[in-house]
Amino acid sequence: MSERQFVKTTIEDRVAIITLDHPPVNALNAATMRELSETIDEVIADPEAKAAVITGAGQIAFVAGADINEFTTITTAQQSIETAQRGQAVFNKIECSPKPFIAAINGVALGGGMELALACHLRIIGDRAKIGQPEINLGIIPGWGGTQRLPRLVGRAKAIEWILTGDQITAQEAYRLNMVNKVVPGGEVLKTARDLGKKIAQKGAVTIRAALDAITNGSARPLAEGLAYEANQFAVLFETEDMREGVRAFLEKRQPVFRDR
Repeated sequence: MSERQFVKTTIEDRVAIITLDHPPVNALNAATMRELSETIDEVIADPEAKAAVITGAGQIAFVAGADINEFTTITTAQQSIETAQRGQAVFNKIECSPKPFIAAINGVALGGGMELALACHLRIIGDRAKIGQPEINLGIIPGWGGTQRLPRLVGRAKAIEWILTGDQITAQEAYRLNMVNKVVPGGEVLKTARDLGKKIAQKGAVTIRAALDAITNGSARPLAEGLAYEANQFAVLFETEDMREGVRAFLEKRQPVFRDR
């Protein structure tokens, strides 16, 4: 993996650990977003990584949001649109990735930080962490996917409430509303996310890709079309070596050894 100033990456047990390291609160300035985009591309292309964890350096913040100082340089509507589209494009890469991305929310995740977490496929949060979309307090709205992904996770009413009030949400409330997968003690967030990534990485890469594709692309369609899309992905897997190995291992009462093909 390439060395970068604000985004550090390691691979352990086929899980890429992506750490946003932009002190003091890992704000997403243009340089950090550019590095994150490049890192996502590298992780997706790297056959050694079958899953990825995104976290923030330190214990204060996962990501406290976008770099508000950069907002002062935006003077036209076109610049605003381009800023939103650039951020959306980075987060869309995560959501549409053939490999699962897990957000390890080890501190506050606000604004763009929450939108980053929402783009991930799975979310682990520390018990004292808080998340929220406080953009309304700046006279703007979420622009990197918050108004679209949040209602899909927690429902329209709660999303409207949180976006219009800018309130911060506790980890426990986020879990109650299915926004996050697990709440764990703060010091265990990264380990829990990494262990989840390792568990997934033991499965076949082609099967992981098909499952994510069916969920991401199928769920955006009417049910009948989604079911047809699922059936196509199901059929493709029957032509893979991993499918044959998985069935043999089940019948032989042993653990499968997947070859990712």
